[in-house]
Amino acid sequence: MPQFTVPPDRWYDPLVGRFLRFAAGGWIPASWFLKHIPDENGRAAKTGTLHIEIVSHCWQYAHFLIYQLSSLVRFAPQNVRVTMTVYYSREDQHTVQLLEYFATLQVPNVHWNWCELPRQALFRRAIGRNHAALNSKADWVWFTDCDLMFRDNCLDQLGEVLQGRRDVLVYPRIERCTSLLSNEDPMLAIDWQNLRVVDVDTSQFEEFRRSRATGPLQIAHGDVARACGYCDSLSYYQRPSETWCKAYEDRAFRWLLRSQGTPLDIPGVYRIRHVFKGRYTGSALNTGVRSWIRRIKRS
Repeated sequence: MPQFTVPPDRWYDPLVGRFLRFAAGGWIPASWFLKHIPDENGRAAKTGTLHIEIVSHCWQYAHFLIYQLSSLVRFAPQNVRVTMTVYYSREDQHTVQLLEYFATLQVPNVHWNWCELPRQALFRRAIGRNHAALNSKADWVWFTDCDLMFRDNCLDQLGEVLQGRRDVLVYPRIERCTSLLSNEDPMLAIDWQNLRVVDVDTSQFEEFRRSRATGPLQIAHGDVARACGYCDSLSYYQRPSETWCKAYEDRAFRWLLRSQGTPLDIPGVYRIRHVFKGRYTGSALNTGVRSWIRRIKRS
């Protein structure tokens, strides 16, 4: 397990965060922070059976992660090799229980890879993503969230459309999502005493067309991931935290790579949307206000 310490707060940290969000809007040249990315001729145009690493993370979201891991069991890839990497904390007991269960399942062409982090490192999503990017052996790295599922020929078709490509970053053109579910929704009622592979009612999902490689839909070329990491050159986004950090680094990652991503036709991408954020810390009032804001933003 990588070792991390939480640095002391600095008075100018909020200013750095705001500056990087401003910069990632395109107002500052990305080359100030990442001078070079592998040029097209320096990226392998792999063909044949591709190796795809999926990088997820989970803090108190095991009731979503179970659907993600189950989708790899129910829709096991036939023509690609998949490494399923999950970053987690030993303090999150349900996630530990879930990973122990899935580790017992042998799935063709799928390798389970569980990576433990201190919760403070898990609270900054870019840390796990950066660790995975720099150490990946895959041809392509799919950075995602644990509420995303890979169904209906998703990964095999991804392997087809990636044949011979050298794009810096790609993403699924279409994503299917639920409405905002509450914690009381039957879909999120998991029997922790009797864990099993689960499935969803796909009639609850609506189709959405995406215009860029958002946080759960960022599929980076493996050579680019190994060379650039995930915001590795932005030390602010590699600092552990005592509280959950909003994932502004997704936008910074696209900015550093000088790409919003190339859209590809990839079927079977499903995501469970939800009101309550289990990763939030603080009072019940604080969590309630945040959840209310999510409802307003989605309406």
